[in-house]
Amino acid sequence: MSDKNKEKDDKGLLESIKLIVSKEDKIKDQVESDRGLERYAKDLLLLMSLVKDYYQGNYRNIPYRTISAAVIGLLYVLNPIDLIPDFIPFIGHIDDALVLKFCLKRMEKDLSKYKKWKNEQTAASDKNTDSKEDKDTKAKGKEEKKSAKKDKDSETDKKS
Repeated sequence: MSDKNKEKDDKGLLESIKLIVSKEDKIKDQVESDRGLERYAKDLLLLMSLVKDYYQGNYRNIPYRTISAAVIGLLYVLNPIDLIPDFIPFIGHIDDALVLKFCLKRMEKDLSKYKKWKNEQTAASDKNTDSKEDKDTKAKGKEEKKSAKKDKDSETDKKS
């Protein structure tokens, strides 16, 4: 593939990712309201998180084919007019589920790596938050002790 074609593909992928990130709420609403996709709810939200982290530059340790599969799967789910239109009761989301299943199968290993990375990031963030809260609590305790000592000293000075 020539550099121009690769650059064009990268630009197209980023534009698609930008669209998906802007429709994150719609994807979440669709997962919550659609009976056909409930089985894939966690995976769909994980895919959305992967695409968002990729777009924001937080996670780039992923092959191009995997991020492309994620984008294609999410775009297909977002599109109401597809092989079987979503507005058809009961069967409208069967094709969405099949496309999503296919994409998830193709990216299974990379998605597992991302999930592990995401869990590590969350754990580290929680640890930092707990550490900050401990420091804040200790600092508050020291301030209270100083304040109590000042109050005691000022009472002693008044008595003298």
